[in-house]
Amino acid sequence: MTPGSNIPLTATSVTVDVSAPVRLDVSGLLLTADGKVRSDDDFIFYNQPTGAGVAYRSGGGSAPDAIVVDTASVPAQIEKIVVTASPDAAGQTFQGIEPTATVRGAEGQVLATFTPPQLGAETALVVVEVYRRNGAWKARAVGQGYANGLAGIATDFGVSVEEEPAAASPAPAATTPAPAPAAPDPRAAMSTPPPAAPPAAPQAAPAAPAPGSGKINLDKGRVSLQKNQTVSLVKGGRPLLSQVKMGLGWEPAFRGKDIDLDASVIAYGPQRNQLDSCYFGRLSILNGAVKHSGDNLTGEGGGDDEVIVVDLGRLPADVSGLVFTVNSFSGQKFTEVAKAYCRLVDAATDEELVRFDLTSAEPQTGVLMAKLIRQYSGEWEMTAIGDFVKSRTVRGMVKPGAQAL
Repeated sequence: MTPGSNIPLTATSVTVDVSAPVRLDVSGLLLTADGKVRSDDDFIFYNQPTGAGVAYRSGGGSAPDAIVVDTASVPAQIEKIVVTASPDAAGQTFQGIEPTATVRGAEGQVLATFTPPQLGAETALVVVEVYRRNGAWKARAVGQGYANGLAGIATDFGVSVEEEPAAASPAPAATTPAPAPAAPDPRAAMSTPPPAAPPAAPQAAPAAPAPGSGKINLDKGRVSLQKNQTVSLVKGGRPLLSQVKMGLGWEPAFRGKDIDLDASVIAYGPQRNQLDSCYFGRLSILNGAVKHSGDNLTGEGGGDDEVIVVDLGRLPADVSGLVFTVNSFSGQKFTEVAKAYCRLVDAATDEELVRFDLTSAEPQTGVLMAKLIRQYSGEWEMTAIGDFVKSRTVRGMVKPGAQAL
C-alpha cells in the first residue's frame, strides 16, 4: 500500500501487526466521528490490552506486536481504530528504521502491507487505520509521523497527558549539559479532558528536516525542491484540489544537437499496481483526468518542452500515486542533456507552485523526476525523486516507479 490508499475488509476479524529491526510499542485508539477517544478505556496497549472490540496482542519479543479488531464488536459510535507504533527505546527516532505494517485476515492471511516512506526525526507513527464507511469496513495506510512521541498522538486524539513534575536535584556541573526532558508516556499518566475543554492543538509538527528531506507547504509561495524533499500541496490550511500542470523541460548539452526526450506519467493504485500510463502515444487517460501535450522532438525553444495536465479533483479514488518520468527513446544519455527540470503549475492562474531542477546527470536513458502521492486526509504531496534508470520507454519505468512510491 501507499500513503492514503485503502482496501476493503470482508472478514469481521482483522489484525494489524507492525514489525521493524528494533522493538516497537504498538497501540490502538478507538475514535468517534470527531476524531477523539471517548475515555481512557479507548486507548489499547500492553498495559490495557482489551477494549470494545479491540485488543492488543504481544509478540513476546519473537514476533511483532499487533492490534486485533473484531469489527462486529466495535461500538456503533466508533468510526475508526488507529494503529500506532513507537520505538521501545526512549528517545529513539525512526531514522534508518523502516517499520512495516501487515494487515491480516481472520486466518492470518496477508491482505496488505505498508512501509511508510521517508521517515526521519519521528518518534511515533500513526501507521494504519481501520475505519467504517457506509456500513463497510476498510483499512487505510496513513504513515503520519510525530516528533514528540506517543504523547503527541495521544494529545491529538483527545487524551490529556499529565506530565510528572521534575524532582529537585543539584545544579549540574558546567561541563555536563542537562539532558532534554523526554516526552511523557501517555500510558503512564493520562486522562480524558472534560467535555467543555477545548480540543488540544495538533502536535504533529515534525522536527526541522535535514537538507534534502522533510516536508513543507505552499504558504510562503513557490517552493524549490531538492532531491528527496517533499512539499504538501496545501495553502492557507486548505488542500489544492484543482487542475495542475506538470511541465518538464530540457535543453541539449551541446550546441546544434537535437535531444528527443519523452515525458510521461504513470498512475498507480493502492498496491503500487500500475493503473495506466500517459505519454506521447496515449495522450489522455483516466477519463480525461490526465492529459499529455504531445511529443517534442528536439528540446528546442524556451519554456516547458512537454506538459502533463492533471485534474486532481477528477482522479478516480483508486489512484493513490502518480510518478512523472522522462525517457530518451532515441538512446541519448542524460549526460547529453542540460537544464532538465520539472515544475508544478496551477492551471487556473499559471502560478508556478513547485520546481525541481536536476543538478547532476548520469549516463542513463531514463529518469524518475517526481511523484504525487494522495494522503489519507485527501491532500496531495509532491516529492522530488531524480533517480536515473536504464529505460528508453515508459514501459520500463513502471517497476522502478512503483519502487519509488
